[in-house]
Amino acid sequence: MTTREVLPIDEALPDLRSALAAGTRAVLVAPPGAGKTTVVPLALLDAPWRGDGKIVMLEPRRLAARAAARRMAQTLGEDVGATVGYRVRLDTMVSAKTKIEVVTEGVFTRMVIDDPELSGIAAVLFDEFHERSLDGDLGLALTLDATALRDDLRILVMSATLDGAAVAGLLGDVPVIESQGRAYPVETRHVVPDANERVEQSVVATARRALREDTGSILVFLPGQAEIRRVAEALAGAGPDIDVAPLYGQLTPAEQDRAIQPATIGRRKIVLATAIAQTSLTIEGVRIVIDAGLARLPVYEPDTGFMRLVTRRVSRASADQRRGRAGRTEPGVCYRLWHEGQTAGLAPFDPPEITQTDLAGFVLDLAGWGVTDPSALQFRDPPPAPAWSEAVALLQALEALDDEGRVTAHGRLLAKLPLHPRLGHMIARAADENAADAAALLAVLIGEPGLGGNGVDLAARYDRLRRDSSKRASEAKALAARWARSVGGGRAGDPNGLARHLARALPDRIAQSTGGGRFRLANGRQAKLDETEGLSRAPHLVVADMTGNASSSFIRAAIAIDRATIEEVMAAQIQTTTDMAFDATAKAVRARRQRRLGAVRLDDIPTALDDPLAAAQMLAEGIAGLGIQKLPWTRDQRTLRERASFLALTIGEDWPDLSDAALARDEAAWLVPHIVGLGRLDQITPDHLSAALFDLLPWGLRVEIDTLLPSHFDAPSGSRVPIDYGAENGPVLAIRVQELFGLDIHPSIAKGKLPLLLSLLSPAHRPIQTTRDLPGFWRGSWKDVAKDLKGRYPKHYWPDDPLAAQATNRAKPRN
Repeated sequence: MTTREVLPIDEALPDLRSALAAGTRAVLVAPPGAGKTTVVPLALLDAPWRGDGKIVMLEPRRLAARAAARRMAQTLGEDVGATVGYRVRLDTMVSAKTKIEVVTEGVFTRMVIDDPELSGIAAVLFDEFHERSLDGDLGLALTLDATALRDDLRILVMSATLDGAAVAGLLGDVPVIESQGRAYPVETRHVVPDANERVEQSVVATARRALREDTGSILVFLPGQAEIRRVAEALAGAGPDIDVAPLYGQLTPAEQDRAIQPATIGRRKIVLATAIAQTSLTIEGVRIVIDAGLARLPVYEPDTGFMRLVTRRVSRASADQRRGRAGRTEPGVCYRLWHEGQTAGLAPFDPPEITQTDLAGFVLDLAGWGVTDPSALQFRDPPPAPAWSEAVALLQALEALDDEGRVTAHGRLLAKLPLHPRLGHMIARAADENAADAAALLAVLIGEPGLGGNGVDLAARYDRLRRDSSKRASEAKALAARWARSVGGGRAGDPNGLARHLARALPDRIAQSTGGGRFRLANGRQAKLDETEGLSRAPHLVVADMTGNASSSFIRAAIAIDRATIEEVMAAQIQTTTDMAFDATAKAVRARRQRRLGAVRLDDIPTALDDPLAAAQMLAEGIAGLGIQKLPWTRDQRTLRERASFLALTIGEDWPDLSDAALARDEAAWLVPHIVGLGRLDQITPDHLSAALFDLLPWGLRVEIDTLLPSHFDAPSGSRVPIDYGAENGPVLAIRVQELFGLDIHPSIAKGKLPLLLSLLSPAHRPIQTTRDLPGFWRGSWKDVAKDLKGRYPKHYWPDDPLAAQATNRAKPRN
């Protein structure tokens, strides 16, 4: 073993050894830089309780797992894969001599599910548990449950900022060992960015300032890959002795390793990193940190089935960890690109992933463990009930769970694959067609950004990956082959069949073009492609990845799918419906036969109205919206309605209100029984309306209405003049004045109780006077009216004494 420097964690090792000798569980809290990741596993190698068992340490990220294993192997003077090895996706370095395995949290979940006794494992160490990843929470819950079979299994939870007492309580009030750590002083400088500048511009300006004012290498925290690329381009000419090194998860292991290596003597390095460099890693020579204060976090949207990346402010805990990177090996400087007063407004901690993410794989793992209710296990934060239910529904649709939520044989097959259940289902169903290899390679392509390039078209990337002979591509192909073998294997298959495989995994993400590079997904979401993309002209796609929000989403990975494949693969999920709607322009009910896959409309063609009653209801509703007056009422029908409505207004509820407004209520349901079989307004006749009116106003009421409210007035002249019951001021009798000569009683209705409003007309039917007192009119203003009428109508008879004159409907009385 090579000698190493004394680290702060060394002071805590005696207490830690004692705690794990006296009991089986402990919590270790140590700040960044204390050395817990690379010192503790080695310190436990010679513990008597270990025997021949392995120590397994979990890391949240592949980069951290490889770096920790490499550092411990160097301490022992060995190569990685001897005493210390690692297991991560696409990369494994272990041997029969390996006693310490550093694994990613997802790998460990597979290990414990495959072997609940954790045979041959003496201790499980959960490093960086404060990050609260879903796999970390699940791994701890399963390990705690596994101790029912292994009461000798040691469990150590290690963290930098964890609430130790809370986790100690979760583990059963176990000892909490704390290391004070060693943090060199870090000067904090706040740089308030220009509101009109992009974050990259502020970072570049601050980096140039730091190069002028400070010494040492620089670690810059940016929210994502795009920002890192733009800053790298801007700093490419920062100086002849400056190396710019990106660091994010999608880089190859070799590229990541180059980023964390110390700068060459005489040179300075600028490492542009995402949150991947926030904990676990120590980058030699870094004494300057520039923190943009942003993080890009995945947030699951149950209503769309997508994980959406959201850029948000970091928490105070994350900001403190980032700042601490500047003081790991010597005094440093931290530039924070926000106002000092904003720090107090940051959230204390990042939310646990279990409350933010898609739980499908989590639920399937628990079902394989025999748990259908998460409360049966110990979680620091329980999974949200809505997200749990959404995951159960998806797994049942994938045939991975039965109706009771228990895992099926197909579900157990999916659980063997370290993949989202959607992709596992894709591979398993492809195996039924002897095409598992093709589907498995497609799954690797989706899960590993950058393979086959970064284009949107997955088919093109798949083709490039098949022809790629690089180390990373070869490892990806080998991984795909292992996955394919685990479900039965199969040839690579026709690349044109990729769309059918992906459609099985993502039926809710089959998309239909709506023109101009825009698409509507089966789940109802809208998304778009740049019109320069070849896929923008495809009629249908299967979308594997999107970014943005609900109102502005961009397709990042997709594959074209033809109509015939959709019809074949999705036959059981395509629904055929006949939709009817009232066309206000045509004043008719139209029926269209539609075949849909969710919101994707495969067919939409006119068809006959095959439900006469429903059509009648829709026609009546449409007419009510247009206005009841649009119906072909006869004059007598209108009068009857006006008389009935007048009685309803003056007498009360015993009489039906037949006004336009009343008949339009309740979607004109009164009309429906009389128009069954009709679909257009112009098919309705007065006969249909007469039948409807008879239902509304039966014969008995009609007899009574004729007594109370006669439709016409029998004038002294012999004319039968209609009474207007729809007038605004009450029933009106519009009649030529000479037809009332000799009448000394005012006309009335309702058995004389209600006087009519007389609208007295000239021979030309123009109003000359209104009155509710005809006798008073004769004796009062008639003389003046008659004088005017004689001048205007000299051929007509205008007596001085109208009460003594004979009524006439002619110019002059016959005698």
